[in-house]
Amino acid sequence: MNRRMYDKFKNYTIAEVREWIMDHKTTTNDLYRASYAWIGETVAAVAKICSASDLIYGASKCSRPTRCETQLGLPGTLSFRAQCNSSTDDPETILLGVQEAVSFGSGDACFGINPVEDTVETTQRISHALRDFKDKWDIPTQITVLSHVTTQMQSVREGAPLSMFFQSIAGTQTACEAFGVDKALLLEAYDLAKQECYGTGMNKLYFETGQGSEMSIDCDEGADEMTLEGRTYGFARAFEPFMINNVTGFIGPETIYDGKEMIRGNLEDHFMAKIIGLPMGMAPCFTNHTGITQDDQEIACLLLNAANCNDYMGVPMGDDVMLAYQDVSFHDDNTMRELSHRKPAPEFHKWAIKMGILDEDGRLGERAGDASMFFAK
Repeated sequence: MNRRMYDKFKNYTIAEVREWIMDHKTTTNDLYRASYAWIGETVAAVAKICSASDLIYGASKCSRPTRCETQLGLPGTLSFRAQCNSSTDDPETILLGVQEAVSFGSGDACFGINPVEDTVETTQRISHALRDFKDKWDIPTQITVLSHVTTQMQSVREGAPLSMFFQSIAGTQTACEAFGVDKALLLEAYDLAKQECYGTGMNKLYFETGQGSEMSIDCDEGADEMTLEGRTYGFARAFEPFMINNVTGFIGPETIYDGKEMIRGNLEDHFMAKIIGLPMGMAPCFTNHTGITQDDQEIACLLLNAANCNDYMGVPMGDDVMLAYQDVSFHDDNTMRELSHRKPAPEFHKWAIKMGILDEDGRLGERAGDASMFFAK
């Protein structure tokens, strides 16, 4: 926490903090400087008295660029993670999905794969396949395999070519312990990433969060889901992550009951993270055992797009065959870029123009969707 900024705001009521954030004279730079004055409970309290429009407007003024192998989150950009999972951890199947993602201009945030088996061998096998594809075509992006952070660390020690480390985190110590992680381990991971990972920038961690994760494992300590999510963002901020994604809606109706709750929860989470100073991406999503629909998901995406969300997922046809849930598709990605007149991350955009995938405005080019370009020998 920045003591000087805290002293400036320490006597404000929660309502006064909200009014300051919403004031049209409060700039992006003002919000970034103030972000280190807040703790998670503060941003959660502010979000609770905001309307949906407030949550969108306040977050839309926040920008937090970061750098790993490439730069993410610059004003006027919108990026996507290529999440092309395989139910058998088959690198060839994964690459087919990644090739399709890239042919649609997705994947500038990272190639991020969730493995079925949390092993060093699987992490290495997938990461080498992704790195070989990235290097062969000189694609400016990041590579990560979402096994447990300790598995990734050992994989890197044995030569896995990861750009950064991933880990799910939560808003109570007991929940983080249930995830097999604590502050000391994340500091160790960050130090190892600076020594061994491929990212040349200072941001080398990727976190994932979501309202209700603590309650789903009986580690909520009696606190509400939203406050715990705000506390999670305060914990994440200490590690200067490259990116952070929220999957509120993934767990199911025991945490987010219906589409209305999912939409509101996503707007709250994005606002809290941006106000506390994080490079926030979102994954409005749902599982098939909830009452949430594709319409609800698309409404959430479009509202978050208006709120200046940094990045989304890119899942083949929006249906993750390994995790068995619905997320954002490559086609959704391009729709949101066009609607918001935003472009990919600059280095990736320049490469995609050269390949004929995107045009100068970031819209689909003549070769968009034609993954056969990557089959040439």
